[in-house]
Amino acid sequence: MDLVLNEDQELLARTAREFVSGRSSLRRIRQLRDANDADGFSRDLWGEMAALGWLGIVIPEDLDGAGLGAMDQMVVLEELGRGLMPEPILSTVLLGANALLLGGSAAQKKAHLPKVAAGARLLTVAYQEATSRYDLNKVATKATKSGNGWTLSGEKIQVLDGHVADQLIVSARTSGAAGDAKGVTLFLVAADTPGVTIERQARIDSRNVALVRLDDVKVDADAVVGTVDEGGALLARVVDRATIGLCAEMLGAMQAAFEMTNAYLKTRLQFGVPIGSFQALKHRAAKMYIELELARSTVMGAHRVLDEQKDDTVIAKLASLAKARCSDAFVLIGNECVQMHGGIGVTDEADIGFFFKRARVAEMTFGDATFHRDRSAKLEGY
Repeated sequence: MDLVLNEDQELLARTAREFVSGRSSLRRIRQLRDANDADGFSRDLWGEMAALGWLGIVIPEDLDGAGLGAMDQMVVLEELGRGLMPEPILSTVLLGANALLLGGSAAQKKAHLPKVAAGARLLTVAYQEATSRYDLNKVATKATKSGNGWTLSGEKIQVLDGHVADQLIVSARTSGAAGDAKGVTLFLVAADTPGVTIERQARIDSRNVALVRLDDVKVDADAVVGTVDEGGALLARVVDRATIGLCAEMLGAMQAAFEMTNAYLKTRLQFGVPIGSFQALKHRAAKMYIELELARSTVMGAHRVLDEQKDDTVIAKLASLAKARCSDAFVLIGNECVQMHGGIGVTDEADIGFFFKRARVAEMTFGDATFHRDRSAKLEGY
């Protein structure tokens, strides 16, 4: 497997890095947090990202996208991660758009994906529940037949960017019992549909999530995404692809944290010499570098299998491998970077704390390292 970027991807990466460094600083992230911004991100920057074609990288050209591949998307996500940019690409592109690309009807794709690519529509997937942990099939939200459509009732938690989403893709049980592999269906629900209540919440990294309540929400039959009772398998494919994309963002963030700390080791003086000259800190920095490069290989490998259109089992294996590796590496690097900054590292004025918090949240998103090691073992037949 070729784990290097081609010339076009290297150019795209440089463009993305220049954009992030020039248009979004950690000072902006701090200001968004401290002001409790209503959106939690910049709609102006979102529009600029759309104009650059980043929101439609994997959307086909006939739907106004760029029609490029996962590796092209990876280099952009990595640079966005370097800047800890909170714009809703994870919820809208990696979750929502992927759900429609993989299971949406022709009408659903035509109605929403061109607007996603243009930055004019925000999507998210509401699938987690209070007792589901990482089990995508543990769905208590009910969908019952109602005339020519369906009635949805239940509650979803930790819905990424739910408070700004125009459309929610909701998992609900149409048959069977909670935990059954079959019987889950995905529904496309407008956020302003009567009976939908959205309560904004925030994670420790200041990113946006929401609590979504569905109280006898009526949707038409054409709101079904994919096939009735087969939404669990579709949701698993969507989450695997979103997990791979999240790993690219995590890779960029841990690279930025490592570089920030490496620069600090070279400039912070103790006993008249840079602290980076101390052997113990050299060893710890070397350990971070090794973990970072191992994570990079798994992330690139996972994106390669997406471009090679491998079957879903292969994609699932690489998704779990990458997420387990990135979760462990990012948490390690976050911890070590704070430690190496010393006392100032635990203060809010130190930017390294933003990466530490992001590591904790990203580790838990779509399954932590323990979950994915266990899943990987099961997929390999152990």
